Amino acid sequence: MELKATSLGKHLAQHPYNRVRLLNAGVEVSGEKHEYLIPFNQLLAIKCKRGLVWGELEFQLHDDKVVRLHGTEWGETQRFFHYLNQSWQQWSTEMSRVAAGVLDAEVTAIRRCEQQDNWLKRSDISHWQQTIAQAFAAQPLPEARLIEFDNCREASLYCQQHQDYSNSDRSQRNEAWTEDILQRYAQFFEHVESSPLNLSQAKAVVNGEDAVLVLAGAGSGKTSVLVARAGWLILRQQATADQILLLAFGRKAAEEMNTRISERLHTDQINACTFHALALQIIRQSSKSNPAISVLESDTQARHRLLIDAWRQQCSEKKSQANGWRQWLTEELGWELPAENFWQDESLARRLAGRLDRWLELIRMHGGAKATMLEAVPQDLRTPFEKRYRLMAPLLKAWKSALKKESAVDFSGLIHQAISLLDKGRFISPWKHILVDEFQDISPQRAALLGALRRQNSQTTLFAVGDDWQAVYRFSGADMALTTAFHHWFGEGDHCVLDTTYRFNQRIGEVASQFIQCNPGQLKKPLNSLTKGNKKSIVLLPEEQLEALLDKMSGYVRQDERVLLLARYHHLRPQLLDKAATRWPGLTLDFMTIHASKGQQADYVIMVGLNGGKDGFPAGSAESVIEMALLPASEEFAHAEERRLAYVAMTRARHQVWLLFDRQNPSVFVAELSKQGVTQLRKP
Repeated sequence: MELKATSLGKHLAQHPYNRVRLLNAGVEVSGEKHEYLIPFNQLLAIKCKRGLVWGELEFQLHDDKVVRLHGTEWGETQRFFHYLNQSWQQWSTEMSRVAAGVLDAEVTAIRRCEQQDNWLKRSDISHWQQTIAQAFAAQPLPEARLIEFDNCREASLYCQQHQDYSNSDRSQRNEAWTEDILQRYAQFFEHVESSPLNLSQAKAVVNGEDAVLVLAGAGSGKTSVLVARAGWLILRQQATADQILLLAFGRKAAEEMNTRISERLHTDQINACTFHALALQIIRQSSKSNPAISVLESDTQARHRLLIDAWRQQCSEKKSQANGWRQWLTEELGWELPAENFWQDESLARRLAGRLDRWLELIRMHGGAKATMLEAVPQDLRTPFEKRYRLMAPLLKAWKSALKKESAVDFSGLIHQAISLLDKGRFISPWKHILVDEFQDISPQRAALLGALRRQNSQTTLFAVGDDWQAVYRFSGADMALTTAFHHWFGEGDHCVLDTTYRFNQRIGEVASQFIQCNPGQLKKPLNSLTKGNKKSIVLLPEEQLEALLDKMSGYVRQDERVLLLARYHHLRPQLLDKAATRWPGLTLDFMTIHASKGQQADYVIMVGLNGGKDGFPAGSAESVIEMALLPASEEFAHAEERRLAYVAMTRARHQVWLLFDRQNPSVFVAELSKQGVTQLRKP
C-alpha cells in the first residue's frame, strides 16, 4: 500500500519526499532524488495533519528528527494513515510482549542485587546500569515508547530509575544496611577484639567496596580493624581463611598480626606476611627454583663492608673513577675530602657507607638497567644521572657477584621476579581479599605487586589501612601519592576514617592535627580523643632544661610508665642519658630516632634537637642526583615530610610532650608552634 503526492501538490510543496510505501514492518519515504527507510523499531510517533488544501504525514524519530510527506490528497491521506497506524500498533503490541519479558527479567536481577544482604558496591551499580543499557538497546521497541504499554510501563520506569541511580542513592542504601548489620552482629563487634570496636571502626570493617582506604590516625586502632576485617569476611562466608592475604611491611609487624589473629579469631590458617615473604612464596610455588634471601639483606655491616671495598677498589684502580667520586662528594654533597687517596680515609668510609647502601638499593628497586631507569628520569637530570650511574656500576656488579656466589637473591629481585611470574600466568592468585597494613609506606614496586595480584582476578578486593600524616619513608622509595590518590591507582571504591584515638589526649591531638594540616597536600580528617588534657600537655622548653626536666619527672612518673626521648638523628642522643640508670633509677627511659619510633607509644615524650642549622629539624635537603632521579617527586610544600616526622614524634605520647629547642638557633617549627598556641616555658 502506498500514498503519493498529487502532481500539483508535488510541484508546490517542493519537498524531497513525495511518496510513502507501507512495508512489512516499516515505511519507505521517497522522492525524485531521496529515499528514506523507517523501520517500525525506530518510529516514535505518526501524525496525520490537514493543511489548507492537501494532507501531511509526519514521522517522528530519535533525537527530535522528523520526516514529512506533503501534498497528498486529504481523503487518501486519511485512509493510508488509518491502515499504517493500525499495522504499526499491531506490530507494537506484539513487540511489547517481547519487551516485557526482557524488562521483567532485568527488574528481577536488579532487585536481587539491590535487596541482597550485602554492601551494594559501585561495581554492582555499574554492572546493572550496563545491563540495563544493553537491555534497552536490544528492545524491538524504542525505549521512549515502552511506557505506552501496560505490560512494559512499570518495569521500564523501574529500569530507567536504576539507570540514573546516583552515588547518593547508593550511600543512603548502604547506610541503612550498615545500621541494620551492626545491630544484628553487635556481639561480633563487641568481642572480636579485647575492647569493643567503635562505630567508625565497625563501619570500616563492613565496607564492601572493591578498593577501600581506611585512614587510621595515630592510636586509632588500625590493627583491630584489620583483625576484625579478616574475622568478618570469614563470619559472613565472603572468603575462606586461605583466600585472605594480610600484608605488613616488617617481619615483626607481621608476627604481631599473626599473634592477634590467633588469639582473637582462633585460627592459624590466616597468615600475615611481608611483601618479600609473599614474593618468595610466589616464586617457590610457580617455579622449580627455591631461592634463598642473601645474608647481606639482614647484615648491615657485611653489606657496608662489601660496598666500601668495591668503592675503594675502583678508586684505587682507575684515576677517572676517583676523580668522578671526588667531584660527586665535594660539589654535590659539599663534603671535605683529604687531598690524597681520600678513599682510604676511615671516617669518610663510615660516613659514605650508608649513602652507598641507599643509592644501590634505589637502583636495585628500579631493576638495575640504566636504559629502563633513564626513561623515567626527568630530562634535566639525565646527564648528571648517567655520570653517577657509571660510578655506581662497579658497586652494582660487586653486589650481583656476591649474590651469585651465595646462590641467593635480594629483596628487590624477589619482587621483580614475582611480578614477572604473575604477569606470565605462571602463578594464579588464590586470594579474594588483600588486606594491607601501614599503606602510607608503600612503594611503586610493592604497588606493582598488588596490581599484578589483582589482575589475576578482577574480583579481588583491596583493603588498605594507613595514615598519610605518618608517611615518613620517602627516602626508602615510599610514595605518599599512592595513598592520597588511592582510587586513581587502585580503582573506584570508598575511603573510611577512624576518627577516635585511644592514645593521646585532645590537647596533643589538636596541636598535632593543626600542625600537620597546614600542608594542603595532606588528606583532611577528624581525630578525637577520649581525654581532654590541658595547655601543658604539649609545651616548648629550652634544651638546657633537659636535666631539670628529668629531675622533676623522677618525682611523679611511675616505674611502669615509659619515657621516650626522640631525636632526628642517632648522634643527637643526649650524653646525660649515660648516667640515667643511676641518676634516675625510677625512670624507664628509652632513646630512639623518630623514624624508629613509628608504631611505638609511651606515657611521656621528650623530643630533643628542635633546632636550626646543621643536623637541625627540619633537616635541610641533601639529596643526591640518584635520589632526585629515582625517588618519588618531592612535594612543593616546604618541609612536608619533616612536618610529618614531627607529627609522628608528638603523637607517640599518651599524657605529655616536651619539645626541646636551642634558644639561640631554634627550628622554624618553634615559631610556628608558638603561633599555634603551644606554651613556651623557661623551665619545667
